[in-house]
Parts: sequence; structure tokens; C-alpha cells
Amino acid sequence: MYILRHMTPDPITVSPAMLLPEARALLNEYRFRHLPVVDEYGKLLGILTDRDLRSAYPSSVISDSEQRLVYERVQKTAVSEIMSTECVTLGVDSTLDDALFLFDKDQLGALPVLDGERVIGIFSTSDLNAAYRTLFGVGEKGAVLIGIHDDGSPTIMTKLVTFLEKERIPFTRVLRIYDKEAGDTIYVRINTFKIAAVLELFEENGFSVKKS
Repeated sequence: MYILRHMTPDPITVSPAMLLPEARALLNEYRFRHLPVVDEYGKLLGILTDRDLRSAYPSSVISDSEQRLVYERVQKTAVSEIMSTECVTLGVDSTLDDALFLFDKDQLGALPVLDGERVIGIFSTSDLNAAYRTLFGVGEKGAVLIGIHDDGSPTIMTKLVTFLEKERIPFTRVLRIYDKEAGDTIYVRINTFKIAAVLELFEENGFSVKKS
């Protein structure tokens, strides 16, 4: 659940003195949307985004002469002049939950990961999606997610796991969700290519399988 296991380590960074056309070329070449701006020691100074660059370049609705003037100015503009300096970051002890909270709260697309003040990684919303796919086994070969009605019994989790082990049904995740409207549910990620037979076993052993 820690960021260090799921971030992109040693990200490409730029210096504050880099000119905007160079930074733009980097973003286009690697299809990034965020570039950490660091000093010679790797200390974070700011973030340059594709949105920052789009704002710096001339609009298509202005005249040709005005566009030329803006282009000329952009060619000589350093990253430091348009980068964002108030950066939201993650640390070496940050978790996926921390990242999710910040993405939602600040509507960000990526967060630098710092060890002290030095950039050691970057964590994007794409990284977050990939991390949760891994954690919840989405896309694993033969993986099936089954929802079991939670009857509120204090021993239902023990009963469920005991049943799975007794019947030698391979499972990788068990997740309990409380929902007053939809009903409390226990989700089990199992690995099988005989789902019909497994569902029948659940029912025979007193577990109510949710159909939707």
C-alpha cells in the first residue's frame, strides 16, 4: 500500500533555466503531463505541466503577427517563469490512500515523491489505477470477483475462509464492504475456470451469492 512500491522512480526532471521549447519537446517525446523542476541537488523547486505550457503558447484566435511575437517571447522564456511553485507532494511513508485523498482534494494528475526535499519519484493517477488493479487482482488469469451477502454474523468471515480452504478454492482477496442501501457485502477474489461449480458450492454451504 506504500507509494514507493508503485511510483515511477527516478523521473525525468528539468532545471529552472531550461527554455520552454525544450521542456515542451520532453513532454511530447515521453507523453508526460508533468515535469518536476529541480536544482542541481535534486531539490524540488516547482512543477511544470502541459497546461502551463499550453497557456504560455499563443492562442489560435489571435492574429498572425501577434502569434509571432508570442512565439518569439516563448523561445526565450525559462521554465522558472511559468512553473507552479506551490507543490503538493508525497513522502517515502505515503500510502495509496494518501495519494487518492490528494488527487481528489486538489484535482491533480501527478504528485512528486520526496525523500526530504529531493525528488525520488513521481506518482500519477495512472500509477494509482495500476496499483489498485494489482492490489485487487483485476485482470489476473482466471480471477473472478464474487459478492457474498453479509448476514452480520460475527463469525461469517471465519466461516467463509474456512469453507474456501476446506474446498480448496484458491482465493487471493477478501474485502468486506458496509453499505446500508445496497446491503453489506463480502467480496471474494477467487481463481477458477469452473465458476458455475464454485457458485453452487457457495450456495450449498449456506452462502448467499449476490447476482448483481
